[in-house]
Amino acid sequence: MQQVNIHYAKTNLSKLIEKAVQGESFVIAKSGKPMVTVRAYTPPPDPARRLGFLKGRLEVPEDFDSMGEEEIQAMFAGTE
Repeated sequence: MQQVNIHYAKTNLSKLIEKAVQGESFVIAKSGKPMVTVRAYTPPPDPARRLGFLKGRLEVPEDFDSMGEEEIQAMFAGTE
């Protein structure tokens, strides 16, 4: 990983950003002491894409809507 001083980073910021975007992260140092690491931004996953993320991996039984119907009715009726 390349280490550059602050002055060099300010002078060559565009070039350094291009390298970071291409996967070459670098460290900005002050008086030889590393201060920050610069790397390409990776956006977080889109939360809207979570819907349907298990599509094709699960099978819903045909009687899904009536599963446990008798037990649920018994609980409401207080007979269980």
